[in-house]
Amino acid sequence: MASSAAPMGARPVGSLVSCAYNAKISHYKIKNNYGTAIFYGDFVKWADDNPNTTVQKDTGTTSLTPIGVFLGCSYTDPVSGEFRNSPQYPASTAADDIVAYVASDPFLVMQMQSDESLDQDDLGKNVAVVQTAGSTKFGISKNAVDGSTANTTNTLPLKIIDFVEGADSEIGDAKTDVLVMFNVGHQLLNTTGIG
Repeated sequence: MASSAAPMGARPVGSLVSCAYNAKISHYKIKNNYGTAIFYGDFVKWADDNPNTTVQKDTGTTSLTPIGVFLGCSYTDPVSGEFRNSPQYPASTAADDIVAYVASDPFLVMQMQSDESLDQDDLGKNVAVVQTAGSTKFGISKNAVDGSTANTTNTLPLKIIDFVEGADSEIGDAKTDVLVMFNVGHQLLNTTGIG
């Protein structure tokens, strides 16, 4: 049972589209020396980093404008000169070849832990995000669903579409694991362009 906090950010587990989920990943650049750390499972967004569009961490809570979920990156280590694959982007990495791996499906289904108990009545409700600094030891996000915000507010960024039940989580646990999808704001569905 999930009675203690073990948030893991957003973990892609499927898609609402009718084809088979194949965990497709898009590759986007991260700006040289971008100053914010990004962890596996964090939400990211496109940003106009003149002169180029790159991805940045989406730090929103009650609203998001995501392009998707960060699933790691690669770059040439500025100290060792070695090519590195990493589950996290260390803040202020000085490299011109930083590439983020992003699950960018607008209909992505993601598993997240709630910061409090949720029950069957919360199915179909919208929720905000709790943004917490990720684990530098493991490179994993510690973001969670803000269970206290579960309601019908149409501007909240995520929608609860199911519960995760098993050895580690049940409906009504103190820290319920849920399946969520983007409710509003995904940049591929937004008619306003970037830049």
